[in-house]
Amino acid sequence: MKTGFDLDGLRAALAANGAVVRVLVAAHRGSVPRETGIAMLVWADGQSGTIGGGALEFEAAATARAMLSEGRDVARRAVPLGPALRQCCGGHVELVFERFAAVPEAGETFVRRIEGDARCPVFGGALLKDGWLSEPVGRAATPLWLYGAGHVGRAVVQVFAELPFVITWVDDAVERFPDPLPDHVAPLLAADPAAAVARAPDDALHIVLTYSHALDLDICHAVLSRPHAHLGLIGSETKAARFRSRLAALGHDADTIARLHCPIGNRALGKAPAAIAVGLAAELLQLRNGAAALTDHQG
Repeated sequence: MKTGFDLDGLRAALAANGAVVRVLVAAHRGSVPRETGIAMLVWADGQSGTIGGGALEFEAAATARAMLSEGRDVARRAVPLGPALRQCCGGHVELVFERFAAVPEAGETFVRRIEGDARCPVFGGALLKDGWLSEPVGRAATPLWLYGAGHVGRAVVQVFAELPFVITWVDDAVERFPDPLPDHVAPLLAADPAAAVARAPDDALHIVLTYSHALDLDICHAVLSRPHAHLGLIGSETKAARFRSRLAALGHDADTIARLHCPIGNRALGKAPAAIAVGLAAELLQLRNGAAALTDHQG
């Protein structure tokens, strides 16, 4: 999930699908599926994101597609979730529908004129007042380089589907990637995954979980030899100790080696791929949200 107006997501959707309608929860009151500031993009034969599913989302998507076919640019709808949609939430949402054929110009805040005024109190990251809609421009997704398309790699990709990370998925065998590939990852087939590290941006998070300890070591060595934001390695405390010793032999100093985080995940959750993925998601969200240090879950 991304907060604010996601210009990068809109740009990608426009490039792939042409005109899209963005559906925003512009205000809410009471118990609702998703709060103010949450949005989804809808095009003729698909969508990305969610405003909570169910009848609310189904009818909102239908309205958005009608706007695309009719060429309408803006619409608003106040929805009492109980009587209007026969839902038990009992809350109230104000939806704003906007058709985009190009990425709008926006600074840190995207302000535009919307007819009318909000029928609900305003909360969260969007402000709808006196006919004006104001949203902070969403923070760009964090680059995550994931090495290994085995069972754990696939679980990580699945768990991270709605999280604010853009994933480059590296492996040396095309048959390890699922078919079809998830929309939120970019596969990188590399005969030498360690050499692919050089293509990552300096602020990337690197998570290493290949089928080979030797390959894991080569990738860790490559990451620690260049700028990076974080390095996580799947394994045990024993594997961590051996890697630290081998990295020292490769010439890395103690401060550099200390940047290797191993094991990843939360041992209390278990060793199943999905459990490791959930623990990793918690760790990386901590980092993204500015935690000074990761919580120790190794126990």
